[in-house]
Amino acid sequence: RLVPEKMVPFSFPLSKCALWDPVPMGDVIGSHVTYYRNPKLSMMEKTLRLAYRHAKQSEKKLFSCFLLGVLAVDEDGEGITLTIDRFDPGREV
Repeated sequence: RLVPEKMVPFSFPLSKCALWDPVPMGDVIGSHVTYYRNPKLSMMEKTLRLAYRHAKQSEKKLFSCFLLGVLAVDEDGEGITLTIDRFDPGREV
């Protein structure tokens, strides 16, 4: 399932020295994690409750944080599972 209007091109930060030639070569191809795999999301209840509590206690309208986890390919090779098990509220500064 290619959705060109939602695809975002790769970009890298500017640097003084390039390790490769940045000139595009060949045809454009799409790369998306769900193109060949069936994704599943698994989240620990404790992590979700902690994130929810921090968001409710935050005085800001926009709340940003980090949800950390593990991405693994299923044993049958047909799907991927993202297991989120940690919450990090980040830093204000």
